[in-house]
Amino acid sequence: MSGEDASLRAAVIAAALKMKALGINQGQSGNVSMRCGDGFLVTPSGLPYDSLTPSDIVHVALDGTASGARPPSSEWRFHRDIYAHRPEAGAIVHTHSTFATTLACLGRSIPAIHYEVAFAGGHDIRCAPYRSFGTQELADVALKALEGRKACLLAHHGVIAFDDSLPLALSLADKVESMARLYWQALQVGEPALLDDAEMARMVSRFRTYGR
Repeated sequence: MSGEDASLRAAVIAAALKMKALGINQGQSGNVSMRCGDGFLVTPSGLPYDSLTPSDIVHVALDGTASGARPPSSEWRFHRDIYAHRPEAGAIVHTHSTFATTLACLGRSIPAIHYEVAFAGGHDIRCAPYRSFGTQELADVALKALEGRKACLLAHHGVIAFDDSLPLALSLADKVESMARLYWQALQVGEPALLDDAEMARMVSRFRTYGR
């Protein structure tokens, strides 16, 4: 393993650990990946994040061939398909964050309740229909829900967020959870008013370079 390769693998582990520190993931759920060469590096299946070493991180080619001592995350298919279809994706974070997953269990997308919903790339954050975890069917519905977006909910499951780097993908996953919590809180009072599409389009445009 080269020094550069070890560094990239360590960055994947650090991002996985930070999900827990941010409170957007629990236990061994979720997964993290980053684009690397002709494929991507991804967390392995079923191992606690605080026990991971660089050699545990798995390289998966875009044809689905995995290389490493461990099996890749069971969700490698949607990671593979996002990298294959979205060239701007440099890193992907999948979480089971509490408020976003609560909405996903209700089959609810997150509408334009706040201008920061636009960080995900559109006027809402869609919820993909339920499909069993680890299947190509889940990858297919996730990719559709991500059309024109950088984040989506997965019904009865969790969240996918991607961006061009691990820090930005993590930040977006955290933002999705923040927007989900706001929406859930507003629903305790009633249906919130929404921002119109024109305003959200302005926000999407402004956020393309915000903080970069």
